[in-house]
Amino acid sequence: TKMKLPGQEEFEASSAHENAPAGELDSGLGPGPSPDGPSDTDSREVGVPKDPLLFIQLNELLGWPQALEWRETGRWVLFEEKLEVGAGRWSIPHVPTVALPSLQKLRSLLAEGLVLLDCPAQSLLELVEQVTRAESLSPELRGQLQALLLQKPQHYIQTTGTRPCWGSTHRRKPSYDEEAPLKEQHQNPLRQRLPPGAEAGTVLAGELGFLAQPLGAFVRLRDPVVLGLLTEVPLPSRFFCLLLGPPMLAKGYHEMGRAAAVLLSDPQFQWSVRRANNLHDLLAALDTFLEEVTVLPPGRWDPTARIPPPKCLPCEHKRLLSQLREVRGLAAPHRIQAEDRHRHGPHAPSPELQRTGRLFGGLVQDVRRKASWYPSDFLDALHPQCFSAVLYIYLATITNAITFGGLLGDATNGAQGVLESFLGTAVAGAAFCLMAGQPLTILSSTGPVLVFERLLFSFSRDYSLDYLPFRLWVGIWVATFCLVLVATEASVLVRYFTRFTEEGFCALISLIFIYDAVGKMLNLAHAYPIQRPGSPAYGCLCQYASPGGNESQWTRTRPKDGDDILIMVRKVLSDFSSVLAILLGCGLDAFLGLATPKLMVPREFKPTLPGRGWLVSPFGANPWWLSVAAALPALLLSILIFMDQQITAVVLNRVEYRLQKGAGFHLDLFCVAMLMLLTSVLGLPWYVSATIISLAHMDSLRRESRACAPGQPPRFLGIREQRLTGLVVFILTGVSIFLAPVLKFIPMPVLYGIFLYMGVAALSSIQFMKRVQLLLMPAKHQPDLLLLRHVPLSRVHLFTAIQLSCLGLLWTIKSTPAAIIFPLMLLGLVGVRKSLEWVFSPQELLWLDELMPEEERSNPEKGLETEHPFSGSDMEDSELMYQPKAPEINISVN
Repeated sequence: TKMKLPGQEEFEASSAHENAPAGELDSGLGPGPSPDGPSDTDSREVGVPKDPLLFIQLNELLGWPQALEWRETGRWVLFEEKLEVGAGRWSIPHVPTVALPSLQKLRSLLAEGLVLLDCPAQSLLELVEQVTRAESLSPELRGQLQALLLQKPQHYIQTTGTRPCWGSTHRRKPSYDEEAPLKEQHQNPLRQRLPPGAEAGTVLAGELGFLAQPLGAFVRLRDPVVLGLLTEVPLPSRFFCLLLGPPMLAKGYHEMGRAAAVLLSDPQFQWSVRRANNLHDLLAALDTFLEEVTVLPPGRWDPTARIPPPKCLPCEHKRLLSQLREVRGLAAPHRIQAEDRHRHGPHAPSPELQRTGRLFGGLVQDVRRKASWYPSDFLDALHPQCFSAVLYIYLATITNAITFGGLLGDATNGAQGVLESFLGTAVAGAAFCLMAGQPLTILSSTGPVLVFERLLFSFSRDYSLDYLPFRLWVGIWVATFCLVLVATEASVLVRYFTRFTEEGFCALISLIFIYDAVGKMLNLAHAYPIQRPGSPAYGCLCQYASPGGNESQWTRTRPKDGDDILIMVRKVLSDFSSVLAILLGCGLDAFLGLATPKLMVPREFKPTLPGRGWLVSPFGANPWWLSVAAALPALLLSILIFMDQQITAVVLNRVEYRLQKGAGFHLDLFCVAMLMLLTSVLGLPWYVSATIISLAHMDSLRRESRACAPGQPPRFLGIREQRLTGLVVFILTGVSIFLAPVLKFIPMPVLYGIFLYMGVAALSSIQFMKRVQLLLMPAKHQPDLLLLRHVPLSRVHLFTAIQLSCLGLLWTIKSTPAAIIFPLMLLGLVGVRKSLEWVFSPQELLWLDELMPEEERSNPEKGLETEHPFSGSDMEDSELMYQPKAPEINISVN
């Protein structure tokens, strides 16, 4: 008969829990089977209750036969840390490796030893008495064993600002009333890295000469209790494992102790043993672990080498399904995988993208959905991280406003300028943050809209039309068309925007950022050339350190671990790195007295174009029929606005960002339509969601876990969703019009540097660029990308070449007089992606891109198993479903 997994009944009967509150996720300290194990959502969906984090410590018995003492030699949270006695420190965390015979010996010892589950002991003394009472020992041996087990172990504790503390170095008689943790235990820096609610497990192993037979015991306490000085961290203990016996060759008990600790550090074994009812369940969990063990053949690797921790751990969901495959057979896992793929797919049904069948039904639902979150949208902003985000995004926003304002002034011959750019950004952005469904979005002028503005002005100039009134009617028609799209719930079509479309659009916007930034800096190089020694044309003389040129020295200091103050300082420096870089650039410019162009901010509050007021006349010198003819260019602009707005919304609301408050596709488009009408009446630039700055805004509000196991990077917990940062940014942008005396000291090259950085960071973070690099990379140097394991390299190159061709075509059309059809070409990306289904198989598109909604619905149960089955004996089955969900397109701000 099949051996039933421990806790299987609970696994089958448990149901999904509600979403964890945002506060719990924000702390990052919630208990779990593993700090980087299954996410909350994954755990709930497979019915896995959250368990406390387990800290495991290995105490070894040393000094036989002269002076026996317990010494801590290893510890585990996720990874192993060995005590390096000679160096006086803990080793770097590494993946533990255990010899297979050690696991087999451990199983035999536990099968013949003592297993106490739900032991009621409330102290170390009671625990030791219950363990020794169950053993068939003489009273004398029992007394010696009790005295030995009650002896205080020697811990290596590196306290803050002090030397390592080893505790007592001489043998002491057992004192059963001295079980209060020492001060050094509370000062242990490791305690600060473990989340509240964490528990401890202790493994005691060693050779004992007066024992004739091996002695093994495994205890699970019913109620976790602090066992005094047994562990270096004063945590309540849940598990206690004792492995003693007569002397043997090699490091038998040392390796068995490590094997027991590695078992307890495994999330699935820990999950099973917490729910075990008897010895049979314990051995079943151990056997399940043995079935998943990967053996490294001897002679092919160095056993002394330490395997570094991986960047991210695989989801435990896959391991649970593999265990169910053994219990239920093959049919159930197939069904679970199909359901999981259908539920977690990139186009999983969501309330925001469900048709209601009523006019403005989607808009009404968005308003109702976001209204309940409105108070928290301001309360959640009360965090220091938001202050850093405001400064960073403010500088990026004014850079964008100045740059696009200058470009718009050149394109419209002064009809609009920097003042209109500042004022429009402030008004439109603040209004959007107050009313929108996704307030993390940053409205700004964008490259595609700027291209359309240039074409519209050129058309007006060539046909002697009054530009601003003509532009007003175009804006009125665009607002009308967008309202029609909102009323008909056209935003549900964003489900067809796969990664192919998103990457093409983001790459185009990133290239526009890079091109404009580089072009501006090259223009500055011509206007402000670098002066040679002896020719101070601008009143400054650069002194060179040597004939070879300027000399720069960079010093990298190593931070002191364990100092809370330095940790806080490093965190502040990390959060404000971009702001500090700008301040450093301003200070360096002032100190050297360089002749660099400074930020130009209008000092008078009036329109750039002389003679016009703030309200645009509906007709001006134009004929009346032009108000009707403006519908044709407005139709093209509406397509551009819809694509620009909704692609950005899709990217920002992807499931990888773990947003809790939902999206508002219909509401966002409605707000953009109303703002298009307002800015057209005032003669201000048109604004739409800016992909790059919005991504930078979200990344600056990234929430990460504060308590991390040694060797584990902080976990991504989501985004700090609120409205206040964007609102403050746009208010500061409006106030910047009156801060000319302060902002005039900021060098323009510094702001262009931020502009360039955002474009490069966004471009380098998408999968498209990784595949472009593969085109120029020999096969032996190619990284081990997951898609290369399942898709032939020639097919990957073909997919990348098609994307490059589309990007090149978009850039060419944007840069030529044919740019009027540029919005249609953006819409054509969806058609190109649809046509790829005739070139690539569904399996290839699943790895290279995403499946279209029709393809997912056509075979929801079987999925893609007919061509390349996800289920089977391959160790890499279902990798696509269970690879870590991290933001695909992001910007590293810090």
